[in-house]
Amino acid sequence: SVRTLLGPRWTTILRCLARGYPLPRWGNLRRTRPFSQRFGSESGSPVDRYYLEEFLDRHRALITGDVLEIQMSSYTHRFGSRLGAVHSVDINPVHRPTYLCDLPLADGIIESPRYDCFLLPNTLHHLRDLDGCLREARRIVRPGGAILASAVGLVPLIADGPDYWRMSADGWREVLARAWPGSNVEVESHGNCLAATAALLGLAQEELRPEELDVADPRYPVLVTVLFRP
Repeated sequence: SVRTLLGPRWTTILRCLARGYPLPRWGNLRRTRPFSQRFGSESGSPVDRYYLEEFLDRHRALITGDVLEIQMSSYTHRFGSRLGAVHSVDINPVHRPTYLCDLPLADGIIESPRYDCFLLPNTLHHLRDLDGCLREARRIVRPGGAILASAVGLVPLIADGPDYWRMSADGWREVLARAWPGSNVEVESHGNCLAATAALLGLAQEELRPEELDVADPRYPVLVTVLFRP
């Protein structure tokens, strides 16, 4: 009855005061449209790229030899070393990939095992035939090589393509355990409440301090990264 009389806003204020919690201050976060429709790229870099690039930088030593990358080879050239053949694969001809094909249908197009490293940055959630893609990824990577992949979590959907899978690190571990049984797969969750809020509102990573971005809270996965060593 008190809540009905006061309304939800004043009920929240009185509860916070009575229990010693700080009062919520929305400021310019009280909005139904994000600050940016392009993940903050107008003013900087998307928040999820902070975690992706840290992941690739940490595993530079694995991006070596013959490397295949989804869509374009930009991350291969940025983070790789002692490179041999550098190729790309994509279903869209606009990116001029080395192999123009749908990844789950790559058998007979990409030989096996062909590559020392396969990069799938921010790709897993876009793969409709996820099991088929994971099967092909394992097939084309040589023993002793590496697959480095990632999938976004608490990030807006893209406007120009499908998005099928949004899972926590535990969800990806289950999927990968079925796709690559008996394999050693490292799955990590990156992000926290602040980073997720910034990503969802279209703020750039430059709006936050590194010490804020580096706090890890698996309840707020902005990005999930995967390292697989066949």
